[in-house]
Amino acid sequence: MTELPNCPECAHEWTPGAAAESSEDRKVVKGANGNILQDGDSVSVIKDLKVKVTSSVIKIGTKVKSARLVDGDHGIDCKIDGFGAMKLKSEFVKKI
Repeated sequence: MTELPNCPECAHEWTPGAAAESSEDRKVVKGANGNILQDGDSVSVIKDLKVKVTSSVIKIGTKVKSARLVDGDHGIDCKIDGFGAMKLKSEFVKKI
């Protein structure tokens, strides 16, 4: 079984390839501190995020390397060690 990217806040899951976007159509994504985020940036989680499908928690300060920006209300697609593929809202991360 393959893991689908999901959001720890609302437990929404995306199918692979569902969010194909071009770089021209992409909007500006800003982190919690107002810094503009770009593909490949390393970010840090600014608050504990309970993963709704499980009883796990993504702790404050968790580092996410090589974040990929996507369109939609969850602007960051990433893999978090110990959790797998996730989609995060930019309001819960800061650029490091």
